[in-house]
Amino acid sequence: MPDKAIALENVDLSLGRGAARVHILKGISLSIARGEAVGLVGPSGSGKSTLLMTMAGLERPDSGRVLVDGTDLATLDEDALARFRGRRIGIVFQSFHLVPTMTALENVALPLELAGDPRAFDRAQEELRLVGLGERLHHYPAQLSGGEQQRVAIARAIAPNPAILVADEPTGNLDERTGEQIIDLLFALRRERGATLVLVTHDLGLARRCDRTVRLRSGRIEAETTSSTA
Repeated sequence: MPDKAIALENVDLSLGRGAARVHILKGISLSIARGEAVGLVGPSGSGKSTLLMTMAGLERPDSGRVLVDGTDLATLDEDALARFRGRRIGIVFQSFHLVPTMTALENVALPLELAGDPRAFDRAQEELRLVGLGERLHHYPAQLSGGEQQRVAIARAIAPNPAILVADEPTGNLDERTGEQIIDLLFALRRERGATLVLVTHDLGLARRCDRTVRLRSGRIEAETTSSTA
């Protein structure tokens, strides 16, 4: 088993077409160890979210290699990549991305059902209790607060017990107090499960809670800092 959870080798990526095509990631090389927590920081438009999505296999680079748990994502077709991602990578978005017509329990059970888990609903219930929503199993997203919706999203991300958890501005739509609770939850889950955590944030205080901070600017890695508090 490789000691690197994620390895990017000279990754370039452009998005858009024709005159609107923009070169977003430029020669990115980065290794993230198993169990490490890494914060991606930098100004808006620096490529943080695109880099995170590339790590998660949601964007394919134009050149370079992305290896996750030693697997070169370029060797997987779309179906195989989706299966790989479902097993290995949990993703938490800023805007929750819950299915509005499904209850909290159904939202969390969904990826487990897709993976063929016969205990999908039992496991979903366990994960929702773990994030403090044991009394909200049958509520729909519109009946939940923003913080509760993000807890559902986190429960959904961790339900398959992924080795890697990535989060894109997970507190961006939350008030400060609720955001702190969500971050505490993410770091607690990372400790308990030994998962690798990569998160995009504008909050430098949050980034310093990570083992390492990677600063991007104009699509390139500008600096890497190891936290003294990690």
